[in-house]
Amino acid sequence: MSSLPAGDRGAASEDQARCYLENHGLKTLNRNFRTRRGEIDLVMLDSDTLVFVEVRYRRGNRFGSAAESVTHTKQQRISSAAKQFLLSQKQWSRHPCRFDVVAISGSGPVPIDWIKDAFRPEG
Repeated sequence: MSSLPAGDRGAASEDQARCYLENHGLKTLNRNFRTRRGEIDLVMLDSDTLVFVEVRYRRGNRFGSAAESVTHTKQQRISSAAKQFLLSQKQWSRHPCRFDVVAISGSGPVPIDWIKDAFRPEG
């Protein structure tokens, strides 16, 4: 995956994460939901829980792990985008929500670390 251009690598990582989560019973509702405030890589349904998924890929850990790259600022952007999603998709507004991170690291057969309920939005 590391020989792909950055944009293609990101899309391939998101595809890999989506397949992994679907194989674990989640259903994809939306991909790359974008607002002025931020983006959500995957919006999925886990039973009756709406799951906002951030997918992060890192070839190595030299500059921190993939999971560590989901900074407080990034969490705020994801939270803002999630609020916009719920405002625009009112049918999901009464569902419980959580924020997961899928961290993909390495090259070749890459390990996936699915961190359920990785963070909670402020306020």
